[in-house]
Amino acid sequence: MEAQLAPRGRGVSRLHRQPVWRAAGRLADLPQWTGSAAALAFLGLTIGYGIILGGYGREVSDALLTSAGLGIETVKLSGQREIAEFQILEALEIQEGASLALYDAEAARDRLDHIAWVKNASVQKLYPNTLKINLEERIPYALWQRGETVSIITEKGDVITDDVDGRYANLLLVVNHGAQRRAGEIINALDKVPELRPRVRAAFLVGQRRWDLMLENGISIRLPEHDVDAALADLVKMDDESGLLARDILAVDMRLPDRVVVRLSDEALERRKSGTSKDQLVKLERRT
Repeated sequence: MEAQLAPRGRGVSRLHRQPVWRAAGRLADLPQWTGSAAALAFLGLTIGYGIILGGYGREVSDALLTSAGLGIETVKLSGQREIAEFQILEALEIQEGASLALYDAEAARDRLDHIAWVKNASVQKLYPNTLKINLEERIPYALWQRGETVSIITEKGDVITDDVDGRYANLLLVVNHGAQRRAGEIINALDKVPELRPRVRAAFLVGQRRWDLMLENGISIRLPEHDVDAALADLVKMDDESGLLARDILAVDMRLPDRVVVRLSDEALERRKSGTSKDQLVKLERRT
């Protein structure tokens, strides 16, 4: 249908326009619920804008997703030995009503990696409602003391934590600076004499060169710089034959290759005063 031109006025053609009352009449033909729907849509947009503007978008989204069955309901742990469960849960920072879909697994993994015992961690989402946490923990190898500080260390000598309790009493205590990096050499030597190992309370690195052992009964064993395995084997043999380490002595000096020097306690020395020698040192021949 062609539009009819109105009479020209001042050289400009104008189209006939439809009366406003006719357009209004068409609006009256819309369904009766249209107005309510438009009002609800406007209200929803207004509420949504207010939620976003007020910083509540995440909370509302979490609530909606949780209502749909995507809330975090279960946490599965694997690889956990030394770390307490509450430490893991604190690091995960799972808020009440949190949804699995919006949970930041990468940030949670970073927080777990900052726990002293954690070597590696992974955080997986298992839909619809489960977090799976896998931990690789550092393995405690020895205790290291320098000054008043005692730490749990790895086999490489790296400090895990200074939080030491009775659970780690079976670990060998190595003492002095540098001992943490060389703990493996004295532990390996003691592993070859299982009869002696449980009786050793601590190992002191002396002058960055050699070790002194402290037994549970207070006797000090002064080991040589070299041939530690042979010295320990001789010590065990003498103890088996004469009960050396059960005697009233203060120290056993194994540093000389051909003899062992035993230092007596004051009480043992008093008992020897009736003899010709009052020396606190007793020399024993080492057998090879």
